Amino acid sequence: MKPLISVIIPVYNHTHTLQKCVESVFAQTHKPIEVIIVNDGSTDKFQDVVEEIRRKFTVKILEQQNKGASSARNLGFWESGGEYVIFWDADTVAKPEMLEKMADTLLNNPMASYAYSQFKFGWKTIGSHEFDPELLKKNNYIDTTSLIKRKDFPGFGESLKRFQDWDLWLALLETGKTGKFIPEVLYTKIVGGTKNISAWLPSFFYKLPWKLKRVREYEEAKKIIQQKYQI
Repeated sequence: MKPLISVIIPVYNHTHTLQKCVESVFAQTHKPIEVIIVNDGSTDKFQDVVEEIRRKFTVKILEQQNKGASSARNLGFWESGGEYVIFWDADTVAKPEMLEKMADTLLNNPMASYAYSQFKFGWKTIGSHEFDPELLKKNNYIDTTSLIKRKDFPGFGESLKRFQDWDLWLALLETGKTGKFIPEVLYTKIVGGTKNISAWLPSFFYKLPWKLKRVREYEEAKKIIQQKYQI
């Protein structure tokens, strides 16, 4: 019997990609039992786009004031019922077999708490690799869009501005929970338009003698995680 999957889509001013995102969810070969869209206080044309989506698909809409992606994801989780959950950002378009491959991976690896894969950020393939706890303590190589067993999910840290995904995987690691890697590109983050939910800078930016504001913010946020987990 196929596991029941809940898809949770947090949205903040990302309606320009939301329809493509939802279409790719409903094109999955392993159909989710529910699709929950959480509007995190968007100020763009969210209602217009959602009306168009509802003409084609059955989705559940949750609304909250702008509290950040982690809060939106947690709200979606508490309103969901699947034994597996996936936090599917509104800028993400997946291959039709993504959920099926992730679910099969968890079924075939019962000790794993989540399944993750490679993905593209626009044209750029973001590197990842087999689960390694020591490497995970140094840098995050696992994206938020991973299939997670409901019983193991501890919630996202809502006080964090960045690295919420890294914080999640480290929290799971502290309790002995691990992930299983799928060495395939199973989805793409759409680049362009307003600021992406996901962000990426070429690695050389972090090595420059002078620091961009985004690089300084990155380093400060990384220190918070390192101090929290003493790594």
